[in-house]
Amino acid sequence: MSEGGLTLTKAPVVEPPKPRRFRVTWPVLLSAFGALVVLLSVTRLVTGATDLTSAGAVNAAVALAVPIGLAGLGGLWSERAGVVNIGLEGMMVLGTWCGAWGALHFGNPWAGVLAGAIGGALGGLLHAIATVTFGVDHIISGVAINILGVGVTEFLSKITFAQMPGGGDSQSPPVPKPGQVSVPGVGDGLAALESGHWFLVSDLAGIVRGLLTNVSLFTVLAIALVPLSYYVLWRTAFGLRLRSCGERPVAAESLGVNVYSYKYAAVLVSGALAGLGGAFLSLVAATAYREGQTGGRGFIGLAAMIFGNWRPGGLAAGATLFGYTDALQLRRGGESVHALLLVVAILVAAAAVYQLVVQRRTRAAVISGIAAVAVFVVFALTTTVPSEFTSVAPHITTLLVLSLAAQRLRPPAADGVPYRRGQAK
Repeated sequence: MSEGGLTLTKAPVVEPPKPRRFRVTWPVLLSAFGALVVLLSVTRLVTGATDLTSAGAVNAAVALAVPIGLAGLGGLWSERAGVVNIGLEGMMVLGTWCGAWGALHFGNPWAGVLAGAIGGALGGLLHAIATVTFGVDHIISGVAINILGVGVTEFLSKITFAQMPGGGDSQSPPVPKPGQVSVPGVGDGLAALESGHWFLVSDLAGIVRGLLTNVSLFTVLAIALVPLSYYVLWRTAFGLRLRSCGERPVAAESLGVNVYSYKYAAVLVSGALAGLGGAFLSLVAATAYREGQTGGRGFIGLAAMIFGNWRPGGLAAGATLFGYTDALQLRRGGESVHALLLVVAILVAAAAVYQLVVQRRTRAAVISGIAAVAVFVVFALTTTVPSEFTSVAPHITTLLVLSLAAQRLRPPAADGVPYRRGQAK
């Protein structure tokens, strides 16, 4: 274009560079774990809360994380196929009762493990019939199963456990427990290193000793289910078809996938995993079945699944986090949870710096910075945490983690969307 003898050319539009997508790799995970251990070690030295990295706390955290992780893994299977499952709590309740009954009836704890999985799977079958076959709203069906699980187990306890010596209307007699395993030759040496309370060395010794000694065989089985689920869902044709039912069920149907069958399979596996989590509570975490034993862990498992962005690895990290806070408040209460406030303040401050420097999100960085300062002020002005707060620390952690992780969450595209064979796209 020319004007007054001058030729004007339109300047090319320069698009801003797209932000690089953050990828979670093994080096990143190992670096994050190392940084977390250093942070916990520094906090232990500053506060004197030796239980932060003790073998007992780590062992208890793993045990408390197992039922949460199994429930979350059950939710992962179901929602990857497009079926929302908030009935995990009710399926866990069925698992606790069936696990105790199976172990007592057959005199073998592994029979109880199998019975717990079957009990949870029956709850999953009911959920699948309601949502997949009859098109009932997924949330309504899940709530109904939660209510039904409590009522059915209460009735069954009265006609079974109440007639047994040592049992009652709301609890079973003591149940046989699965055995424990330890890596030979590591306990005494690591205990000596841990008792020295040296920076980082003692913390690593405590963590490793907690992971390798006095671990229930049921815990080993539960941990193995995480990589197994990843392999099945992301490395097999079956898993690809199942996940396609949660993303584009109509497209999957057009390629010959029986969407109904895969949804049924996913919800059945979901219920069985939640039932295993319930059986763990009655067979390992306690000496017997007791009414109300799940304590909302099915819902926390659902939160762990969301925190993990519907991926097994993230789910395991979320379950470990919630189990760790639960272990601290059970073991040392106010002292350990108070020390954890300093860890939270540092992590939130680091998140604020990341949001400001890397993500260029000034408002979010300011909010995170204010939150970090507020938490640090509470830590500096107090010496302990009230018992009323420590008892709900795991639930508060759940809310905080979900609120901070909400920016990166991506559920399956057709999660909770009703499906009917032959429907238009």
